[in-house]
Amino acid sequence: MDYRETLNLPNTAFPMRANLVEKEPQILERWKRIDIHRYILRTRENRPTFVLHDGPPYANGAIHIGTAMNKILKDMVIRYKTLRGFRTPYVPGWDTHGLPIEHRVTSMLKEKVEKMTPQEIRRECEKFAREQIEIQKRQFQRLGVIGDWENYYATLDPEYEYRVYTVLKKFVEDGYVYREKKPVLWCFTCGTALAQAEIEYHDHVSPSIYVKFKMKDSDEYIVIWTTTPWTLPANTGIAVHPEETYVRLKVDSEVWIVAERLLEQFASEIGLKHYSVLEKFSGRSLEGKTAISPLSQRDSRIIVADFVDMETGTGCVHVAPGHGEEDYEYGYKIYKLDVLSPVDEKGRFTSEAGKYRGLNVFDANKLIMEDLKNLGVLLHASTITHSYPHCWRCKNPVIFRATEQWFISIDKNDLRKKLLEQIDMVEWIPDWGKNRIAAMIEERPDWCISRQRVWGIPIPAFRCKSCGHVNLDGRLIEHFAGIVRQKGTNAWFELGEKELLPDGYACKNCGSKDLEKTYDTLDVWIDSGASFEAVLNARPELTFPADMYLEGSDQHRGWFNSSLVLSVVKHGRPPYRTVLTHGFIKDEEGKKMSKSLGNVVDPLEVCSKYGADVLRLWLASSDYFNDIRISYNILMQQVEVYKKIRNTIRYLLGNLYDFTPQDAVPYEKLLPVDKWALGRLQQVIKSVTEAYESYEISKVYNTLVKYCSVELSAVYLDIVKDRLYVEGKNSLKRRSAQTVLREILRSLLIMLSPILTFTCEEAYSHLCAEDRRFETIHAESWPEYRKDWVDEKLMEDFERLFEVRDVALKSLEDARQADLIGHSLDAKLTLKINDEKLFSLLQEYRDVLEEIFIVSQVELEKGEERIQVLVSKAEGQKCDRCWKYHPLTNTNGRFPKICPRCVSVLEGEGK
Repeated sequence: MDYRETLNLPNTAFPMRANLVEKEPQILERWKRIDIHRYILRTRENRPTFVLHDGPPYANGAIHIGTAMNKILKDMVIRYKTLRGFRTPYVPGWDTHGLPIEHRVTSMLKEKVEKMTPQEIRRECEKFAREQIEIQKRQFQRLGVIGDWENYYATLDPEYEYRVYTVLKKFVEDGYVYREKKPVLWCFTCGTALAQAEIEYHDHVSPSIYVKFKMKDSDEYIVIWTTTPWTLPANTGIAVHPEETYVRLKVDSEVWIVAERLLEQFASEIGLKHYSVLEKFSGRSLEGKTAISPLSQRDSRIIVADFVDMETGTGCVHVAPGHGEEDYEYGYKIYKLDVLSPVDEKGRFTSEAGKYRGLNVFDANKLIMEDLKNLGVLLHASTITHSYPHCWRCKNPVIFRATEQWFISIDKNDLRKKLLEQIDMVEWIPDWGKNRIAAMIEERPDWCISRQRVWGIPIPAFRCKSCGHVNLDGRLIEHFAGIVRQKGTNAWFELGEKELLPDGYACKNCGSKDLEKTYDTLDVWIDSGASFEAVLNARPELTFPADMYLEGSDQHRGWFNSSLVLSVVKHGRPPYRTVLTHGFIKDEEGKKMSKSLGNVVDPLEVCSKYGADVLRLWLASSDYFNDIRISYNILMQQVEVYKKIRNTIRYLLGNLYDFTPQDAVPYEKLLPVDKWALGRLQQVIKSVTEAYESYEISKVYNTLVKYCSVELSAVYLDIVKDRLYVEGKNSLKRRSAQTVLREILRSLLIMLSPILTFTCEEAYSHLCAEDRRFETIHAESWPEYRKDWVDEKLMEDFERLFEVRDVALKSLEDARQADLIGHSLDAKLTLKINDEKLFSLLQEYRDVLEEIFIVSQVELEKGEERIQVLVSKAEGQKCDRCWKYHPLTNTNGRFPKICPRCVSVLEGEGK
């Protein structure tokens, strides 16, 4: 007789081979058919809402591993919150205006762009942006991200633009917005002003020169040090520190003035060996004196300023208010020095710079230094490598350039103080995010909100042709916002002043009605920062403030920052309750990813090779609060982890093929090992829930991976395998184990589903019909933690039993290596114990020891050591059906070579 046919062997259609590359697109098609986002929302009607507001990525090129990471992480959070019973509408969005897209489009158009009107360029930009949205939309969906993809938001939509104007109007009416000519960061490659958030710092080699300025009313010279010779044509002052001591040096026949603290360093740097100190005096005593700027022969007034440091140079700082923030704040705001900026938008000197006209500022450094040398005022020239601001888009160095721009005052109406107070109202995860954004608010200068771009939201300001005053007020904004709601912002470029101006509008300065529109556009951080108004407050399914903003750590100075400023002025509070921050992605060696290094990992390539679930598993394994690493080697490790998880799921499904909820055994009738396993599941549920609640996904990963590969596969599933396969199909012993397997499987799938979104959906489809309450696992409810299923005494008992088991397993392995046994069922264990409590415990659980140790026989004896395990050959014959040994095997004539237990099962089955 073939006894194999009488065993309850696992049976499932859930394949061992995942084949995710083919399976995942099929699941995506099914989700599309059932409209999964709306379906899930319907299952959560009248439930509390959790809104994660999507920070808009630029619609510019295919997604990369960073944007993929961000969207997957958001998806994990939203899926978890859904499982916890929240209604979680998720509206993805895109940032579509500004330099990135305009730069890309004009690069593609090449020389054609020179002949195009602004309207034509804007049409091309919009077309490009919408194409990119569709591409990225498909790519994000391929990662398994669920959202309202058909009703996404885009900053170029007229309704969105209209809402931005409502925020701008509030700022203008409350007096935060002003126009002024002052230095701003300027990219002459891109031809626009930049915000601090659009700046990156990279090493840059600059000249390092010492120049002497002749004092106007004496034969003395004051010596300055600068790394920007090109700014000397705009010099109008020299700053010294009021509290520092300065000296007059006798050098040959000349007298030079430098700071005492920097004297030795200065002398060493320029190779000055012979000098004598004539006098020491306070820097404040120099205030108001005048030197002569050597290139222009203009007066250069000496001012005092705290920003003068004593780290490098001479303690005498050349001041050009047209080319530096501190120069402007001290030189112009306090001392009313002239603001000269003889540089055009392309970074070339204008006619104001005289002989340097037409030269690029950086190219002019060499000629300026030659002229200084010829004038006899250049004391020393070398180079210095230092951190220097670069444009985030074109990667070229930028300059400070004084131009007329629109600014938001951060200190008006105590705004800075209010922002810092509101930061305390927000939960920052990790908590260092609070200090980071607070420091940035404390340090941030007034916000330059105007850009010299075609592709953007126009600032509806009008210049008076009579007096030159530029008008911007609430009435102008409201009038144009109404036009935008109907026609979009293209109307600014298509309509004339008569249509764009409110009836009867006149210049606020002189009363003239002869006005012309200006062409500055808003900083894109205004666009995206106003999304709380244009999305959260514009859609009935969403709530303001959002429950969460989730972006990379660079957004403390970007989107988190701009959104905070705009929302606090508009609504008096932050637009978010919680801000969750993730790090950046590096390669296997911790290096930044770049195409030139060949270390870029393409998320779509990962999907086509291994499947999106492997990428999601990698992210879950990572401590994303810090910078994390990825490579194909690292991904292959996750492929192996994935296989272990999948095999665990498959084994659970395979042993539940004939089980329905009606077959469940009540808790009080469960076998002790099964009660322990059910109690352990509760502990896992509790740990995983706590980890999800604190957004520590890597803890979820570690807990569940260990649970699958160690606690289940190597312990519980190994222990109950005999019962599942051998006992009667409907026996209490088998149904007891299956009852717990069902709880484990359902809980495991639900807890894993935010991470392995496709795999858990596939496995869910293989559950029995009664266990599939919904069209998708992602509409299920989170497993309830049942404290009444955690028998504390039983858990402690099994902890001690497993301590003995560990010793037994080692002894069995030693016996196997010595060829005493093959399988552990070939063995008989003799447990010699001298610990009375442990001995009593083993006697209490005597009936389950063979099952726990997976051997044929166990004997208990008092011993001399705490735990001693002796392995011997099991007594009796091996049963052909269960492979256990028993002295009475092969004593039943009807069932030869079968043990008494199996005979009982077979006779029972026969009935």
